[in-house]
Amino acid sequence: MSLKKAILYLLLCSVSVLSSQNDIPKISITIDNQPLTEVFKTIESQTEYKLYYIDKWFNGNTISVNYTDIFVDQLLKKVLAQTDINFFIKDNTHIYLTKNNVVYNTLPEDFFSIYKKKDTLQSQTSNLQTEKTAPLFTKKIATNNGSKITTYRIGKENATNLRRTAVLSGKITNVSNGKPISDLSIVIQERQKGTSTGKDGSYKIELPIGTHILTVQGLGYETRNLRVIMYNDGALNLRMQDSAEALDEVVITGNRDRNVEEAITGIIKIEVEQIKTMPLVLGERDILKAALTLPGIANAGEGASGFNVRGGKTDQNLVLLDDGVIYNPTHFFGIFSALNPFSTGSATIYKGSIPAEFGGRLSSVFDLKTKTPNTSEFSGEAAIGPVTSTVVLETPIVKDKSGLLVGGRATYSEWILRSLDNDDLRNSQASFFDIIAKYSHSINENNDIKATGYYSRDAFSITSDSIFAYSNRMASLRWNHKFNEKNRGRLILTNSQYKFNIEFDGKTNTDFDLEYVNNESEFKAEFDYLHSKIHKFKYGLSAKLYEIDPGRVDPLGPDSETAKISIPRERALETALFISDNYKVSDKLRLEAGVRFSLFSALGEGIQRIYEDNGPRNASTFIETRAFDKNEIIKTYGGPEFRISGRYFLSSDLSIKASFNNTFQYVHTLNSNTTVSQTDTYKLSDLNIKPQKANLFSLGIFKNIEGNKYELSFEGYYKTQRNLLDFKVGAQLLLNEQVEAEVLQGDGKAYGVELLLRKNEGRLNGWLSYTYARSFIRLNSEFSEERVNNGDFFPTNYDKPHDFSLVTNYKFTRRFSASANFVYQTGRPATFPLGNFEFNDSDYVFFSDRNSFRIPDFYRLDLSFNVEGTHKIKKFAHSFWNISVYNVLGRNNPYSVFFVTEDGKVKALQSSVFAVPVPTITYNFKF
Repeated sequence: MSLKKAILYLLLCSVSVLSSQNDIPKISITIDNQPLTEVFKTIESQTEYKLYYIDKWFNGNTISVNYTDIFVDQLLKKVLAQTDINFFIKDNTHIYLTKNNVVYNTLPEDFFSIYKKKDTLQSQTSNLQTEKTAPLFTKKIATNNGSKITTYRIGKENATNLRRTAVLSGKITNVSNGKPISDLSIVIQERQKGTSTGKDGSYKIELPIGTHILTVQGLGYETRNLRVIMYNDGALNLRMQDSAEALDEVVITGNRDRNVEEAITGIIKIEVEQIKTMPLVLGERDILKAALTLPGIANAGEGASGFNVRGGKTDQNLVLLDDGVIYNPTHFFGIFSALNPFSTGSATIYKGSIPAEFGGRLSSVFDLKTKTPNTSEFSGEAAIGPVTSTVVLETPIVKDKSGLLVGGRATYSEWILRSLDNDDLRNSQASFFDIIAKYSHSINENNDIKATGYYSRDAFSITSDSIFAYSNRMASLRWNHKFNEKNRGRLILTNSQYKFNIEFDGKTNTDFDLEYVNNESEFKAEFDYLHSKIHKFKYGLSAKLYEIDPGRVDPLGPDSETAKISIPRERALETALFISDNYKVSDKLRLEAGVRFSLFSALGEGIQRIYEDNGPRNASTFIETRAFDKNEIIKTYGGPEFRISGRYFLSSDLSIKASFNNTFQYVHTLNSNTTVSQTDTYKLSDLNIKPQKANLFSLGIFKNIEGNKYELSFEGYYKTQRNLLDFKVGAQLLLNEQVEAEVLQGDGKAYGVELLLRKNEGRLNGWLSYTYARSFIRLNSEFSEERVNNGDFFPTNYDKPHDFSLVTNYKFTRRFSASANFVYQTGRPATFPLGNFEFNDSDYVFFSDRNSFRIPDFYRLDLSFNVEGTHKIKKFAHSFWNISVYNVLGRNNPYSVFFVTEDGKVKALQSSVFAVPVPTITYNFKF
């Protein structure tokens, strides 16, 4: 409505309105959960009023009222209070309902002076909150190209409390899957100012009362122009359509320049979609295997479980799935990941500067996040391969508010065992499965909850008389709350369990069932405080309860002669307080500084053995046992952990970073093998075993070339460690009540340099990584039985100086591409026999110093050809074929070297996991 027309209308109707306001009748009304329009019909039936409105304004609105002799205008105020509908009474015959705006019967005294000074409310920029206001008259505003756009009216105008500004807020989601969209820009065209959406797709912006043109745009989405008429505070939720523009290649730019700009060192972010073309073993899309191609992350060999990050042991990595710990994230002897690739959204790996909110491990954090369920429509993704089949389904529970994701994976792996170059494995059986479910619910714009449940199980039989099984179980609950624009918080509850059991049913009367259980529960409260553009704080607290059953053996069957064994349970409480500050010192210098104070208390009920201080820990130096009551503190450890990292811009696309971390680890793996074993047990620090400690220094330079087309980084590190757990020769670690007498604790050191060159754009993309790394341990003591290699530093089992990976993908067209991986690694250390001797008519073999030799070097080439489905818009599912050959060269890479005696001679033999090329074809489809 133009200003002149509005004034004329008000002058014509004001006399009749003023003369009739004192004659409003009363009515009595009772309605129970009926449509709101029933109120209007009751008014019309009991009075002479005729109401004018549009039915669709009230679709789905119900109400319950019970009033006696209430004025009609008071009734309307009550029933319309929670809507954006106003009303206007004219004479005693007409009531006009209006959406958003108010119909005025008088004008403010200074109305004409206000509009003479300012043509429109949109031009006001300074004293918006203090000047007297006037009725809102909207103005036509065209887009830059004059195109027709949709108009949205926001809020409910209030004639008695007019404001100059109002707050527009809301959430933007993807129309195809209901997932929130981050980093979208929302620009006010006439003001050239705006905001952007956060990680959860939410936004908030303060606008002058009146009409505005908003442009919403972002990479990969169609640009939208909106006309927004602001009457008062209100919400506008939008659903964005993927861009239909054809691209030559998929370019990941959501974290553009992140590698140069972030203050944290040694951070890696992996998106599952980025690795779908990689030729991994047996066609499995595996985010953890992809991590092994990046610098600083390695393992002991092909098919090995666990990770060695920057010279650390496999038990020094914290693997989190939606905040819950996963102790053994592998299937099938380490060949497959135990994480469903279609339910996993992303992985952030901290191998340098670990943020203060994480603790309990020395080397790294693998922070894995499950995808947010689709809240708009049913969708899914599945894959059929030669060994496994995988499926993930997503469905809305309450449309655009809550959704459920359910995924599962199972194997039909018998044939792969028969093809392995190992007689024992060829005659064995194995199976595994994993399931995951995630529920997400948006309560309102300030609160949402997420719950995740996960379970995996492996069972196999290598010999005909035993069955081995292990499982992971995890549950997590997360409540996110937004206090205001500057303060956000999260409450997290998790529970994790790892267990294994061995069932032996042989020909003798020694049948048994062995079981081990490791359980932990954690409460965590985290808070973010956006103090200013200069300071961003994160702080909180956590408490974790460990409960470990080190092992129990029960006789299997009534005829078994096996004695029952039960090792006492271990319990401990680990608590921590932490705070960190992301501090922008200047445009060039940014610091990420934090401190975490952790406190560990070993708890009773339990027994601790006391040994002499001036002797080796063995039966001869044992003094006594000391008993502790339930929840009595056995021993306390703790201290501050400093996390400091900084970035300095040498130019806009070149930065240098440095960091220092010190960390504590209170839980240890008992393992006499080179790699992670499914019979690994965990030991908590106590009177005899001290916590592990580490200091890590790192320095790196980071460069972007041609925008973000190429990324180059060069990083070096030096790590010192204390109280590393190792074992004595011939140690018995499982089911040993005096395990502290079988282990040693020593010092470690590691250093290395890491190079990464990544090409993000073009037909040819991928990365090249090279790591030179050394890792050493020293087990020194004044007592010979606790001294290894004369007390000198010697290479760890996982010390592999050279590690080179090349990952490439070439796109012939939008549908066809080829990929290749090449990996080279130095052979890991090993202990070899040097000769034999005869003593008391018996032959003996004497060995070299521990880890003084190496097995042959490892290298492997993998190739794949990838076929995307057609890009038709209307079809049931989008398909993707992956045809790959793992170990194209048929390289017989040794996994381990062992020795046997034949005809009085010692012979060296090697075992391999994949000694021949392994072809695979996998079909993936997404709907």
